[in-house]
Amino acid sequence: MLAALILDFDGLILDTETPLLDSWERVHADHGLLYDRAKGHNIIGHSDIPYDPWASFSDGHDRDKLEAQFEQIKQEIVLQQPILPGIIDLLNAAERKSIRLGIASNSGHGHVEGHLERLGLRERFEVITCRDDVVNPKPAPDVYQLACARLGIQAGAAVAFEDSVPGHVAAHRAGLSVVVVPNPSTRQYEFGHAHQRLDSMAEFDLEAFIASAV
Repeated sequence: MLAALILDFDGLILDTETPLLDSWERVHADHGLLYDRAKGHNIIGHSDIPYDPWASFSDGHDRDKLEAQFEQIKQEIVLQQPILPGIIDLLNAAERKSIRLGIASNSGHGHVEGHLERLGLRERFEVITCRDDVVNPKPAPDVYQLACARLGIQAGAAVAFEDSVPGHVAAHRAGLSVVVVPNPSTRQYEFGHAHQRLDSMAEFDLEAFIASAV
């Protein structure tokens, strides 16, 4: 019996990942440099891959100023992002069926809960687990295992919603079924553990999913 839906945050509820790449690209362009967007794609959803976005800059550039410029641009772009399609309908459908809601994120609580509060979504989620709460981030299963423990459910009674390869691996390793909804930064990847792969959360039919699991 389906007891809970556990959602990733970045790239699934709010596209905060494409703005990362857009912001790095804009900083490079402002300094007359090309940005290797493919290398940036490789870190989406990861928290353990070393990455230097300023490798193309000479040693004479002030990296603190580059970071400050990047953060300002990223913030402006992220604040313009809407809640992604289908998310509100999914939350409403889950609540109508008394299916509990949680979040399992590779970002920190300040980032995730700050945006949820701003978007008016914080109270929709009973449990929010973040990388602050676990030793090992995704693709380790820890954050999903903790979310299930806090909800007091078995992993097999929950479905995870993910947009990244390490995220869907983490959910699979924790024992959850996984619905993958790639964002523009992750659509080129294969998701070998996905129960379903959708182009948009708006395509997800909770009634049909429940029926197929019976």
